[in-house]
Amino acid sequence: LTHHAHVLLAVAANNDATVRDIADEVGISTRSAVTILNDLEDGGYLDREKRGRRNHYVLHPERPLRHPANAAHTVGDLISALLDVH
Repeated sequence: LTHHAHVLLAVAANNDATVRDIADEVGISTRSAVTILNDLEDGGYLDREKRGRRNHYVLHPERPLRHPANAAHTVGDLISALLDVH
């Protein structure tokens, strides 16, 4: 999986995680995590809501995956397949 997919999964597991938490979970720098979160927000895969001094992330599970080979699948399909979310 790409770092973008790993960040999506980290956000799905904890949508109130800090950027540092996400970076540590994925194994990337904080700067890379911020860049990826910005990419995902720009692509319509998630939204950020300010809650005090922290961010809360809202995923859009209905969004199709970007790569043409996977475009028939959604973000929700990816999350369901790879993450045990309750």
